Amino acid sequence: MTKNKNNQAIWNSRIKKNASSLFQKVGNSIDIDKRLYKEDIQGSIAHVEMLFKQKIISFKIKNKIIYGLTKIDKEITKNKFEFNKKYEDIHMNIEKRLFQIIGEEAGYVHTARSRNDQVITDFKIWIKNSTNEITSNINKVIKSTIKLAEKNVETIMPGFTHLKNAQAISFAHYLMSYVEMFNRDKKRFSNNLNSLNENPLGVAALAGTSFNIDRNYTTKKLGFKIPTNNSIDTVSDRDFVLDFLYASSVCAMHISRIAEELIIWNSDGFNLINLSDKVVTGSSIMPQKKNPDLLEYLRGKSGSAYGNLFSMLTILKGLPLSYFKDLQDDKEIVFKSNDNLNNCLKIFDEILKNCNPNKSKMLELANSGYITATDLADYLVKNHSISFRKAYQKTAAVVNFAEKRKKKLNELTLEELRKIEPKLKDDVLKVFNLKNSINSKKSYGGTSFDNIKKMIIKYKKEK
Repeated sequence: MTKNKNNQAIWNSRIKKNASSLFQKVGNSIDIDKRLYKEDIQGSIAHVEMLFKQKIISFKIKNKIIYGLTKIDKEITKNKFEFNKKYEDIHMNIEKRLFQIIGEEAGYVHTARSRNDQVITDFKIWIKNSTNEITSNINKVIKSTIKLAEKNVETIMPGFTHLKNAQAISFAHYLMSYVEMFNRDKKRFSNNLNSLNENPLGVAALAGTSFNIDRNYTTKKLGFKIPTNNSIDTVSDRDFVLDFLYASSVCAMHISRIAEELIIWNSDGFNLINLSDKVVTGSSIMPQKKNPDLLEYLRGKSGSAYGNLFSMLTILKGLPLSYFKDLQDDKEIVFKSNDNLNNCLKIFDEILKNCNPNKSKMLELANSGYITATDLADYLVKNHSISFRKAYQKTAAVVNFAEKRKKKLNELTLEELRKIEPKLKDDVLKVFNLKNSINSKKSYGGTSFDNIKKMIIKYKKEK
């Protein structure tokens, strides 16, 4: 085993000249990947335990290495570890410190292993843990959304298409639509765990190893399901990174969409929701202002998530097999998206707890725009045996009539309605009632109050 008494980079036995200061600056990644220290130590301990099991190293060496790695873990946790840019990354920083603690036996830790499979192993374990944290934060958002919905089952508002009044809905039904989106986000992250559960450790640089290792052993020790099948693919694979970044981007997009709506609804033009002073800011010059800055922050951060996804796609698009330095950026990109999304989820959860509908304004807006017109068309089809297209034409005529006389549909008399359809009876007037309109939408997934209550109960049971 080659000694390294000068504390130089490990490849100095081959490369005789020191790297330029510029290369050292751009070549090291310790400021980024030191976040992987726990996963790196975890992987190394499992690796040396496997080496001992396979009689590749002795019991004494295994114990010394594990002792040293455990000590390093404690040092880093207590902020007593010195990260040195000279050693490029977290893997070499830990290995160098291991030499200082236990001596030359530290050299055995890298037997039958390359940094290529080492870093991917660390990274996959980290993303698995991160995925669980994100899922937990999504669950908190879902819980807060359901809680707000539960208070507003019978809060009536207009549903919009093209931002124009379309049909009457429950505010709770609107909120539960985002519960569906966030549940799909959870599924996307959950599905990613399948590819993350393939163990890269043991494929070495790209070709595997001549040592008699047991990859199934390290797979079990590290919480993976199976070892990867192809060593070349393993060290060049970053599909799991793209999957994570895509799932993060979609979740950020969903947050951005509801943030955009709440910004609009909080505006003076709509005034459909009220935000607590806890989640707004003021103006430096206009004393009256209360601005929804946090919502705007959430809307803006989706751009960063998209940028990270496209950065990784661009890095990968032209890479031959197998490992290249280009891939070093994957960790910084993922860390940024992870931190960004977790932060946005926490902020959005806080906003949900400090947001309430302006019920009277919602009802007022719902009473404009002829939003029960479709109910009248449906009534004509069900009660007068005419086609929907014919009913549509008659209803349009009713709307035109009301608009000309500057009346709402529920202000029209039976006599006025009969000028367009003589067969109408007085029960037609019920279709213009907003509650009746909402409760008539009984089809599965519809906005009726009973449907919403059942859906809220369903999702509360799943928590």
